[in-house]
Amino acid sequence: MNPETPVVILCGGKGTRIREASESLPKAMVEIGGRPIVWHIMKIYREAGYRRFILCLGYKSWAIKEYFLDYRARSADFTLSMSEKHRIDFHNGVDEDWEITFAETGLEAATGSRIRKIAQYVDTDNFFLTYGDGVATVDINALAKEHEESGRIGTVTGVHPTSKFGEMHVDGNQVVEFNEKPTQVTGFVSGGFFAFKREFLDTYLGEPGDDDVWLEHAPLQRLARDGQLGVHQHEDFWCAMDTFKDFEFLNGLWSAGEAPWKTWA
Repeated sequence: MNPETPVVILCGGKGTRIREASESLPKAMVEIGGRPIVWHIMKIYREAGYRRFILCLGYKSWAIKEYFLDYRARSADFTLSMSEKHRIDFHNGVDEDWEITFAETGLEAATGSRIRKIAQYVDTDNFFLTYGDGVATVDINALAKEHEESGRIGTVTGVHPTSKFGEMHVDGNQVVEFNEKPTQVTGFVSGGFFAFKREFLDTYLGEPGDDDVWLEHAPLQRLARDGQLGVHQHEDFWCAMDTFKDFEFLNGLWSAGEAPWKTWA
């Protein structure tokens, strides 16, 4: 895949199911280890060699814009000269080489409609797409290779979600084994981390002006019926931050130095 292939990230959600952590923040800004989850997602892609990002904004979009506008000041020492020129001299801190397009895609627009609205910013034959609330150890370059070799319009990463309930093995009316710790569910579900040909934007996402097109409904269903949706099977770590329990789990991994998605220095 072209190193300039953009990564589209859906960042318009409210995160109402994790209010204890998000308060009034966009879901993508809920933090893991003091950094927004969208930052972690961007670091995953950057480690794979991709530096261009398109953020589909919605709820409290300014919070996301402000974070990145102030990014260097948040991490570096600096001297502020409050004279006429109001000069800032930065002394250290890591400067990312990211190129980020912040796209206002509507407060209530559905996921597919948000993606269609950023079509003008996708200037390559393919693009990546993911949700702004999930981290994983997905091999992005393996996903890209499978997508290109398949010749299909889309490729979705299939994952085994972790059950949040105790698993029971039953024989008749008797429980013969009970596992208290979460276990993996059999079969695959969509874990996000998509790759698409650019034509997906123009062919499968409905008409301009329609804000009710959900990516997960008609677009992907039609793509599958057309035989144009491949799957990249991911058997390793994946977690979406859907609940406060997920928030605690991911922050616990980070605090313990055991975050499997962290492959950067």
